[in-house]
Amino acid sequence: METFFELLKSRRSIRKYLPKAIESDKIDKITKAALMSPASKRSNSWEFIVVQDTEMLQKLANCRPSGSQFLSEAPLGIVVIADTTKSDVWIEDASIAAIIMQLQVQDLGLGSCWIQVYQRQKDESTTSEEYIRELLNIPNNFAVLNIVSIGYSNEERKPYDEEKLSLEKIHSELY
Repeated sequence: METFFELLKSRRSIRKYLPKAIESDKIDKITKAALMSPASKRSNSWEFIVVQDTEMLQKLANCRPSGSQFLSEAPLGIVVIADTTKSDVWIEDASIAAIIMQLQVQDLGLGSCWIQVYQRQKDESTTSEEYIRELLNIPNNFAVLNIVSIGYSNEERKPYDEEKLSLEKIHSELY
């Protein structure tokens, strides 16, 4: 196992996947990692919909006009939703859970990519969220934050180069 810093350096957005199913024990680890994510006042407003059905993944890939089509080639998608009545910081809590999932995915030797849903449009008359809510029968008190596509990577992405980090964005004591 690599160090956490090495894990962060190597985690990149992967949009091309091998046509290979994800083992159930790996899915269990990914979803359990999400359930261990911190949440404000332990409200745990987040919930997760695990999608492996090829037809449903293709439908979900059409939630936006661009930037989501690669989901149709992924063997797994996890839709991150949150009960907006349980927490006023559901966006933050669900975002933390989504990135925790992505880090667990990386640690398992898989690739992932965040597909933004919240405040995105499917078309001029339908939001991405409305489209997904109807597809997956999600109750109205839940908001859809994103989808995490997951699979065995079929592309090479170089780790982050520390020499190219924007160190000027780090301030000490005052801006």
